[in-house]
Amino acid sequence: MQPVGPYRFTEAIGVCQVGTAWWAIDGQDRLVTVALLEGAAAADGPWREAFANAAKAMAQVAGGQRYVNADFAATHPWVAYPSEEGVGAQRLFQILGMELHHAEARDDILIPAAGTVATPPQPVSAAPVSPSPTSGAPQLPWAVHTVVPQQHTPEAVPTSPASSDAPVPRIAAAAPAPRRRGLWLGIAALAVLLVAAGGGLVAVAANFSTRPRDPLGDSVSSFSTTAPVAVGLKPWTQVTPYSAEERALATAAPALVFIEASFTGVLRNHATNVPVRTAPITFIRRCSGFLITPNGHMLTNSSCVRPPEEVARTLALDVIARQLVKEKKLAPGQLDGYIRTNLPTTVLTGAAVGSAPTVTLHGQLNEGEGNASGEQAIPGEVVEAVPAESGNLALVKLAGENLPAVELQPSAAFAAGASLLIVGYAASDTDSRNPVHMPRAKVVTITDISRRGSLSTYRTNGDVGRVSHGGIALDPSGRVVGMLDRDQARADGANRVVVSAAAFPELLGKAGVRNELGEVDRMYRTALGAYFSGRQDEAVAGLGTVADRSPANLLARAYQQNAVERRAVEGEPVDRAVWAVALLGGAVGAILVGLAVLAGMLRRRRPRR
Repeated sequence: MQPVGPYRFTEAIGVCQVGTAWWAIDGQDRLVTVALLEGAAAADGPWREAFANAAKAMAQVAGGQRYVNADFAATHPWVAYPSEEGVGAQRLFQILGMELHHAEARDDILIPAAGTVATPPQPVSAAPVSPSPTSGAPQLPWAVHTVVPQQHTPEAVPTSPASSDAPVPRIAAAAPAPRRRGLWLGIAALAVLLVAAGGGLVAVAANFSTRPRDPLGDSVSSFSTTAPVAVGLKPWTQVTPYSAEERALATAAPALVFIEASFTGVLRNHATNVPVRTAPITFIRRCSGFLITPNGHMLTNSSCVRPPEEVARTLALDVIARQLVKEKKLAPGQLDGYIRTNLPTTVLTGAAVGSAPTVTLHGQLNEGEGNASGEQAIPGEVVEAVPAESGNLALVKLAGENLPAVELQPSAAFAAGASLLIVGYAASDTDSRNPVHMPRAKVVTITDISRRGSLSTYRTNGDVGRVSHGGIALDPSGRVVGMLDRDQARADGANRVVVSAAAFPELLGKAGVRNELGEVDRMYRTALGAYFSGRQDEAVAGLGTVADRSPANLLARAYQQNAVERRAVEGEPVDRAVWAVALLGGAVGAILVGLAVLAGMLRRRRPRR
């Protein structure tokens, strides 16, 4: 889908008969939802009018939702809503009587331009109508917000007194006429609208009274003395601060894992089983992964934690060749030739002939240190793995509990030109033998789409480091839409391929594992929402609770410190009970209107003199 206006679509929320609701990003990378009228409805005048009227009505009623931008004259009319106020695009279609379905059902649900779309609900006419119901679709809330008073023709006033012998008694003239009753009802309805408007003004005025305090006029007596949390990834330094990217990164980054797998075995001659070297050979694989359950299940590349047998032999031969070069038994230029010559004639086993090499696997959160053996290195083991042609995926179980997890989005699909936020580990010191690995993030663009078996893979224009394979690609909500993998078509094998998350459910199903967030994960997301919405008191309390209950989530403590500092500088809005004031004002107004109507009715019941 091409962008509309200043917005770039990222993911479809759902589709209905007349259009699609989208997640989108504007020119400043702010997250919005966009309702797009499409297909037959976009070419239908009544539907275009109904779409525009519904959006305007939503913005005008109390408790409604205002849009930030719209183009009702476009070939495909659209309306954009800020994500902070909920999924406005979805609400708009619901008001129009449309139910959203999964985006995959678009071809079956959306009525194409060549099709016939049902007549949309019509707004209330300005002219008086019969009380009997109209035919066609039922009226919807947006169609009855505007009440137009009925028009009345003034009664004729006689120019001369009535004759005393008139056949009709004079008292009969006092009988209420339908027109006068309609007039009073119209006046009452108009008064109710005025009361509602007055309540809205009260709410607006109360909102203006909740401005944050002026930091220059407040007394901040000293700088913070709290030492900042030593966290591996600081989202506010990797992407634009307070952007959709920062929020997505802050949501998912705590679940990122640095993986180190050590393989030890004996390389033997395939025919004789004689060891090529008497001492066992050890080689190490490092990559990224991400937790999908609080009790330690995580996903990563199978080529990292369970490499194919030929790859394992190649790595073992590389270790031996480098030892021979160091011992001056092999020239540096002969290293590749040594591997090619011995690869077909060798086999990698365990200590005993026919046994498998031993594997030691550890995962580290936040920062990753090579050859670590302390408390930060959590032991793990491979549960399931599939080869490269099936996704190059592995499920690993770490021996930990109460760990931060991410949410998967296996139904996401993207087109060339779409943007993804990728996250993985990179060595901070490439010259060190055991460098510290830090999480890195970058926004990349999809340049090409290909297939790996039945799976979609996306080739991108960037990567974040050599050990980022097994890392994650995120959508604007911080959900995982793919895993990073090596681009075998490149000479450098850079990690510029994203394997679609559609490959995950099959692997998890084989292992009987479900992706799920823990209670603390949900609390963390709620607290982040408060932080990015400016509710810093709520953020400080919520993030503090998360940090206490999940010590592995260092970002929770870091964002709590950020919330404390933002509150000190910006202040916290004062609670003026806005809606209570507005409701009270509306109630008082309604009472006054009722009294006025009652007085008018009583006055009309008096006999004329």
